[in-house]
Amino acid sequence: MPLPTAPKKPADTLRDLPTTASIAAHSDVFHIPSKALQTAANPAASSLTRTQPAASNVRALPPALTKTSNRRKPAVKGDKKLFVLDTNVLLHDPSSLFRFDEHDVFLPMMVLEELDNHKKGTTEVARHARQVSRTLDRLVKQSDGNITTGIPLRATDGANFVGYLHFQTDIAHAHVPAGLQAGVPDHLILGELERLVKARAPQAVVLVSKDINIRLKATVLGLAAQDYLSDNTAQDSDTLHTGWVDASGWSKKQLNCAESWQDNGVAHIKLSGSACGSLPMNSFVLLPEHMDAEGAFDLGARVIENTGNFATLKAARDFTLPKHAVWGVQARNLEQNAALNLLTNPEIDCVSLLGQAGTGKTLLALAAGLAQVLDKRIYSDIILTRATVSVGDDIGFLPGTEEEKMAPWMGAVEDNLEVLLGNNKGGMNPASSGAWGQQASLELVRSRIKIKSMAFMRGRTFQNKFVIVDEAQNLTPKQMKTLVTRAGPGTKFVCLGNLAQIDTPYLTEHSSGLGYVIERFAGWPHGGHVTLARGERSRLAEFASEVL
Repeated sequence: MPLPTAPKKPADTLRDLPTTASIAAHSDVFHIPSKALQTAANPAASSLTRTQPAASNVRALPPALTKTSNRRKPAVKGDKKLFVLDTNVLLHDPSSLFRFDEHDVFLPMMVLEELDNHKKGTTEVARHARQVSRTLDRLVKQSDGNITTGIPLRATDGANFVGYLHFQTDIAHAHVPAGLQAGVPDHLILGELERLVKARAPQAVVLVSKDINIRLKATVLGLAAQDYLSDNTAQDSDTLHTGWVDASGWSKKQLNCAESWQDNGVAHIKLSGSACGSLPMNSFVLLPEHMDAEGAFDLGARVIENTGNFATLKAARDFTLPKHAVWGVQARNLEQNAALNLLTNPEIDCVSLLGQAGTGKTLLALAAGLAQVLDKRIYSDIILTRATVSVGDDIGFLPGTEEEKMAPWMGAVEDNLEVLLGNNKGGMNPASSGAWGQQASLELVRSRIKIKSMAFMRGRTFQNKFVIVDEAQNLTPKQMKTLVTRAGPGTKFVCLGNLAQIDTPYLTEHSSGLGYVIERFAGWPHGGHVTLARGERSRLAEFASEVL
């Protein structure tokens, strides 16, 4: 009988994920990416261990951004699993077909029906549906139309293993499990899953879906089901790279001073030891006391070179001093000092700042941007953008030009501009220059700040710009890639956000674009990250962040 074509609402990413304990307990049945198991066994190691799954239809990343693969050896025939993909997995990640290593992938007919229902429109879901359809068409053509035995899904990284793509070719006997309503797309997928478990025994058959409800139904029916985990940056935001390494208690076998010197009045130190390889590039290190006898590294030292056996560190500049203030802004703690070191360094092309509300992310980024645009003239303009996701109910369409429409979303920028213009900055202090001087200063600053919407970023190229992406935790990895790849020569990208304040539906801290950037750029010589831990907005804001 013909299958119903009722569309099913996609669930791109849902907030509930399996716990670490449940993942470890079922690792022999479910296909769990090796990174997840490493995180469960050693959370501290996840910031230094990164894996890149195979993606046959995805362009390879540059060597500096490619994660080291620790994929298992090809399994013997009896160990191959069959993963049944739900539609929302394909709509969430169009390259998911190639993310299952040597295992096989199965697509029910209802998944193809739902892909057809979602292909119309200009939304991201529609674009993903069309991309998946084109990929499937290419694979079918390569198989010369013979799909009964499976279509090879070959890896592109030189691996010897290969998985196969299978379609549901027998639709005449489609059924739903007993007790479930007929005609529901989810139930037809569960029915096919139930049939495959019986037909493929003893091979493990697992449903992979981003929809919690269908996974719960599968579990109730005694069928194996799991979330799609291949694109997760970390099982817990606490395991993300923080940009800091506290080596104050390390022994001389772990770190030993091989050489120290002064270069243009800045202290440098060359370290040797077994722990040198665990110091990512551009991370900040708190050295043991015996290496900091003269107080040259009280505020930490930045890793500027790392060969594995040796690491060279440069003393962080002291932005806590008034004479080093950036547009009147002084660092109030070690993390803010490290952030200003990265923000004011033209050699660092991408900076990510993570922290709770009130830690000073936007203020530091805006101050560093204005200092390098108006004073040093390293960059021509500041480009500001953010995801337009509201906390509560949407107020509807906004009138005006692009900048006027974005103005309500940029209230944080206006608040920080008032603080910066209120600082004594070379005669630009509104309090001393009167109303006319205040207005002139504000207009001068605003003329160098361009507020842009992400909706019009496709195809653009920013040259010599200081780009600030605010509230970056609300961006998907694909949106983040679209933004960062807009960078032209001489452009610096600064990504700000708080993974505890995600407002985008179906997006979690495990799949946020901000965490994606932090993990992928960790260790790159021209990228840096700092997690700001201490709130400096007010004692009320800091207390509220802790107890509410």
